[in-house]
Amino acid sequence: MTTTDTKTNLARMIADNERAILASWVTAFASTDTRISTQEVESQARQLLQALGHATASGNVSDIRRSDYGDVRDLLAGFSRSRAIQGFSPTETATFVLSLKQALFEHIRQDRPEDIAANTWTLSQLVDQLGLFTIEMFQKTREELIARQREEIEELSTPVVKLWDGIVALPLIGALDSARTQVVMQNLLEAIVQTGAEIAILDITGVPTVDTLVAQHLLKTVSAARLMGADCIISGIRPQIAQTIVQLGVQLNVISKATLADAFALALQRTNRTVVRIKHNGNAKAPGVESSEMAT
Repeated sequence: MTTTDTKTNLARMIADNERAILASWVTAFASTDTRISTQEVESQARQLLQALGHATASGNVSDIRRSDYGDVRDLLAGFSRSRAIQGFSPTETATFVLSLKQALFEHIRQDRPEDIAANTWTLSQLVDQLGLFTIEMFQKTREELIARQREEIEELSTPVVKLWDGIVALPLIGALDSARTQVVMQNLLEAIVQTGAEIAILDITGVPTVDTLVAQHLLKTVSAARLMGADCIISGIRPQIAQTIVQLGVQLNVISKATLADAFALALQRTNRTVVRIKHNGNAKAPGVESSEMAT
C-alpha cells in the first residue's frame, strides 16, 4: 500500500465514520478527565477531527509540520494554551489527543487484513506526532507564563516608596542579578523623575548576601540615580554583610547606614528638615502625651 493510498483511506475513513469516531473519542477521553464539560470536549474534538480529515486528504501523513496541517496545528496550539492557563498537567493535555487512537483503531479493524498493519502503524505515528506537538505547545505556553509571572513578581518586589517631599526609598528583597538590577534601576529612575526626589534610599535589609556582583549592581543603580540628580544612601547593611564587603575589598563609595530609620534621618538632615517631639496641651491629648511633627 502506498502513502497516497493510506492518506486516501484515512481521509475517507474519517469522513465516512466521523460521528462514530467522535462519539468513541469523547467517551474515551471522558473516562480519563472529568474536569472539562462533555460539550466542550465534543466541540474541540469535532473541530480537530474535521481539520485532520482535510489534512490527510491532501497532506503527507508522515509530517504534520507541512502546510496542509496548518489548521490542525492551530487548533492544537489553542487547546494546549488554554489547558496550560487553566493549570492542567502535560499528561492531562496530551491525553486528549492520544485518546483518539482508540477511536481510529476501532475502524481500522474493518480494513482488509493486508492493510490493517500498515494503516495501524501510519495512524500510530500520526497521532504520536500530534501528541508531541501538543506537549511542545503546552511547554512553550508554560514557559511564557512563568517568564511573565517572574517579571510581575520582580516589579512587585521592587516598589519605590515616597517617604517625604524629595525623599524616596527602594526596599530590596531577595537576590540581585543583572535582569532584576535593570528593573530596579528603571523603577528608581522613573520615581526620581516623577517625584523630583533629591535623595534615594536603597534599603538592602532583605538582600540575603552581598558579593562582588551584587555590589556592582548596587553601584550601577547609584550611578544612574546620580546622573538623574539624586544622591543615594544605602541602608540595611548587617554586620555579616559589612564583614563580607570588607573581606572582598569592595569600595561602595556611597554613604551607608545600618537601618532605614538612620538613613531617613540623614536624608531629612540633608534636605534641611528635622523631626522634633512636641507636647500637646488641651483636650486633644492627655497631659504628658507626646507626638512627633516635622519641622522645616
